[in-house]
Amino acid sequence: MGAAVQTTGNLSLRRILGFACNQGFVFYLFYMGSNRAYTIGSYNFERAELFGTLLFMVIGFIVLRLVSPKTRALLFSKPMFLVYACMGVLGSFIPLFLGSPSAYWIPIEGALIGLPCALLLAAWGRTFGETSTKISAPEVFVGSAVGALVGLIVSLIPFDGSAFVLHLLPFGSAAALMTVSISASAPAAIAPASDATGDTAMLSLKIIAGTALFGMAAGFMETFNTDPGSAAMASYPVSLLLFGAFALGTLSLLRSDGFGRGAALNKAYRLALFIMMTGYLLIPVPQFSESLMPGEAVVLAGHLGLTAVLISLFLVLAKLTGTDATLSFSRGFAALFGGELVGVAVANVFDYAQPGYVTPYSVVVFAGILVLFSYVFLFTERDFANLSEIVTSTDSLEDACTAIAKEYGLSEREGEILPFALRGRTSERISQELHISKSTVDTHLRRIYAKAGVHSRQELIDLSEGKRC
Repeated sequence: MGAAVQTTGNLSLRRILGFACNQGFVFYLFYMGSNRAYTIGSYNFERAELFGTLLFMVIGFIVLRLVSPKTRALLFSKPMFLVYACMGVLGSFIPLFLGSPSAYWIPIEGALIGLPCALLLAAWGRTFGETSTKISAPEVFVGSAVGALVGLIVSLIPFDGSAFVLHLLPFGSAAALMTVSISASAPAAIAPASDATGDTAMLSLKIIAGTALFGMAAGFMETFNTDPGSAAMASYPVSLLLFGAFALGTLSLLRSDGFGRGAALNKAYRLALFIMMTGYLLIPVPQFSESLMPGEAVVLAGHLGLTAVLISLFLVLAKLTGTDATLSFSRGFAALFGGELVGVAVANVFDYAQPGYVTPYSVVVFAGILVLFSYVFLFTERDFANLSEIVTSTDSLEDACTAIAKEYGLSEREGEILPFALRGRTSERISQELHISKSTVDTHLRRIYAKAGVHSRQELIDLSEGKRC
């Protein structure tokens, strides 16, 4: 793949632009449309279009986790990416022709948009998972920032129909996946650190729980930010601009600190939450709520920044646990969009109980409490510090494996076995992890020793210590 993909430094331009198309389309669907309410008697269920899309996205992620690896490989075959793009584009045009949502068209629109969006996003998880997190994390932030920039530019073009290009973005996402995706099958397992497995499992649960609460807070604000029939997020250009600034700041941190060294993502996590909480505090202040930078716009910018951080964390967890990044993405985004789905539903209950308010202060307080609770009690500063320490160790091992494989010309299978050997795994354990016989493992280990000029496992480990960054 490296020879076929244009790069800027170590970053893949095609991955960045493809992911930018994916994110730009999601931003357009969620924030640049209108609040299309579904009328139930005398009551309007707000953001019905968002609710339907979120519902089918969650269904798509759950299905990906339940199906067999063979079926998952079929879903990620290259022709299917084009099918998903066509479905998403078709679904995005439905509101232009049908107007107000109906009980008949809401599920059709939701399925046509939500299912392919989930599958394309999971495919991006697999694609990013096939490269180092030190490369994929910056690509996530650059791609998300470019996607926001596209939406911002289109919003500033002063003529009708300028948003047409945003409907076609799934084709760009699919085209990039068809070009850069290494294979439809799951990538080879990466040996997780035995001493970090328990900590990683607990951190993973905390991240997922916190992600669900963050999503719920976002669903609240997305529903109360507007009235039925008006723009879903009138001030979204401000949000996209602030998010772009956040992404650039995070890239600077990643470049100066080094991913996992200096806890750059920890700083980005704190900054995103700070932006969100600042927005919550500004909402009740009239001079800010009526200005060019209303509190709701600041909250959305923080949420977009937090989402980019979470995407990077999903990739980190896939690396640390040695699992397919598709499954990590599916679980993470099912929690995020599932929480958002619940937030939209509960917000409509609030709206029914307190009619006539665009953003009741009780809702703002409740959303802020959800965010604070997640930060203080679920995924805390200490958790992030522990995660950074594990990431540093894992990245160091990955650097050593890459250097040894390149310097001594190891084969693909030998390169798969090397990290397990450096972790001190026995031949029996390696054979179980890679589903090959013990004799095959022993044969490959002997070849690794011969190529590297060592005579034992300990000498191989000593060799790797000198190549860790």
